[in-house]
Amino acid sequence: MIEVGSPAPDFTANAYFPAENRVGKLSLHDFKGKWVILTFHPGDFTFVCATDLEAFQAYYDKFKANNAEVLAVSTDSVYSHKVWVETSPRVKGVKFPLVDDINKQISTAYGFLNTATGMTRRGTVIIDPDGIVQYISVFNDRLGKDVPHIYNAFINLKYLYEHPPTPTEFDIVSANKGEGHQVLHIRIPDSIGKL
Repeated sequence: MIEVGSPAPDFTANAYFPAENRVGKLSLHDFKGKWVILTFHPGDFTFVCATDLEAFQAYYDKFKANNAEVLAVSTDSVYSHKVWVETSPRVKGVKFPLVDDINKQISTAYGFLNTATGMTRRGTVIIDPDGIVQYISVFNDRLGKDVPHIYNAFINLKYLYEHPPTPTEFDIVSANKGEGHQVLHIRIPDSIGKL
């Protein structure tokens, strides 16, 4: 499993680009300088997965407006991705790329491959513009993603990225803060014992 703070494993794969109705190559390093939200789902034509992609599409413009790209990854082929977009009432509005991981290399590199099923585990990875992993979640396949939470985590991570710490001063985002975060400025040693 990858860790927060580690470089995101690079990959090159086929992808279906629904907005352009085309199949092409995509590499993670193509997005250097942008945030990348990798949303892993177990399989096309499954029930929870369709709701995940629909939920990400509802926030897609907000991600894009904040210099982020969403990439959906599963162990399905681009052909499966294309037909899923064309036939699923929930997925037909998706505009972000659907990445082909039929050889399971991406899922394996990220630690998301379920070896018992051969499918990708349900989860999310947020990668910063420097290619460093900043957020990881993996959970029960029957539990859909809380995309408002993921978006808020991304916005708060973006703020922290844009306000780097020094050894004695740094900002933190307190718990339960969504978009429009409440930032607390910490100064060492003055702030110790005051929260």
